[in-house]
Amino acid sequence: MVEPFAATGEFALIARYLQRVGAARSDVVLGVGDDAALLHPPADQQLVVAMDALVSGVHYPAETAAAAVGHKALAVNLSDLAAMAATPAWATLTLALPQADMAWVADFVRGFEALAQQHQVALVGGDTVRSAVPMVVVQLQGSVPPGQALRRSGAAVGDTIWVSGTLGDAGAALALWQVPSHTPPALTTADRHWLRQRLDCPTPQVALGVALRGLATAAIDISDGLVADLGHLLRASAVGATLQLAALPLSPALRRYGSDPVALALYSGDDYELCFTAPPTATAAIQQAAHAAGCGVTPIGVIESTAGLRLQSVSGVQHTPSTTAPGFDHFADRASR
Repeated sequence: MVEPFAATGEFALIARYLQRVGAARSDVVLGVGDDAALLHPPADQQLVVAMDALVSGVHYPAETAAAAVGHKALAVNLSDLAAMAATPAWATLTLALPQADMAWVADFVRGFEALAQQHQVALVGGDTVRSAVPMVVVQLQGSVPPGQALRRSGAAVGDTIWVSGTLGDAGAALALWQVPSHTPPALTTADRHWLRQRLDCPTPQVALGVALRGLATAAIDISDGLVADLGHLLRASAVGATLQLAALPLSPALRRYGSDPVALALYSGDDYELCFTAPPTATAAIQQAAHAAGCGVTPIGVIESTAGLRLQSVSGVQHTPSTTAPGFDHFADRASR
C-alpha cells in the first residue's frame, strides 16, 4: 500500500528508514536527526566532495527496482571519488518522491545501505520532499592525502591509457530496455541479466582508485561514455591520444549482443569504470594494484602531443570519433539515455 506523506509524515519516514543508515564511524559526532551533521575530518587530509542526482526516466528506467536505485545513487558518487583516488566517508541524501511509498523507501534503503556498509560510508543527513518526478540526490565526502588526489589534468605525452572492467554493457542494457523486441537471438537469459545488472548496479572501483595513488598521472570515471569522458581528460591535460579499438575490453555478453559492440563501448554511458593514464614504467605496478583491488584493467591507447582523439582499427586505419554520438548531455537537443 502506498501511504501519502500526510498519513506517515516526513519525520516518521526519516526515523523509520534513514536514522541509522550506513557504517558506524567514530568521526561522526552527530548524524541524522538534527539541523546539521557534526563531523570530525581526519587530520592532514584533503576533503573530497562529489554530488550526483538520479532522475527517474533519465538516469534509470522508471520500473527499476528500488534497491537498485538505492545502490546506484551511492555508486555513481563512489565512482567520482574513486577517480580522485579518495577514500569515502560520509553521505547526505535527498529523496524527492510523489508520495511516501514506504515499501519503495524500505527497498531503496536496503540497496543504499548494503553498498554504504561495503565502503564504510555513514549517512549523516539530507532531506525528504514531495516531487512530481522521483529524484534522488546524494552528496558524498571523503578524503585523500595532500598531493595524492588524481585529477584530469596530469596526463603526459607517452603515458599509457588504461580502463578498468568492461565497457558498453550498460549501454546495451539500456537499448534492450528501450526496444525489447530487438533482443538478439544469441543473447542468453544470463547475458541479459549481466547487462541489466551492469546498468542498474554498477561497481564503483574505489579500491582501484586508492591503489592508483602515486602510479597514475590522471583519471576520470566513465559515466557519459569513453569518448566523451576521455575527451575531458585530454582537454584538461592539453594533450591528444590514439586508442586501439581492438584493445577495448568487451564482455562476452556484449559481444553476443552484436549491434556494433565497439560503438557501445566508445559512446554509451553508465559504465562507471575508471579511465586513467600512467607512464609505461608503471605497467607492472598497475597490474599488481588492480589484482589486489579485485578488478581487471586493460591498456587501450597512448597519450600523444597532437591534440584530439584518434581511433585505430585492427587494420591500422585511423579515424576520428563520431560527432553524432558524443556521449550523454542533459541539455543537448537529443536524448542519449
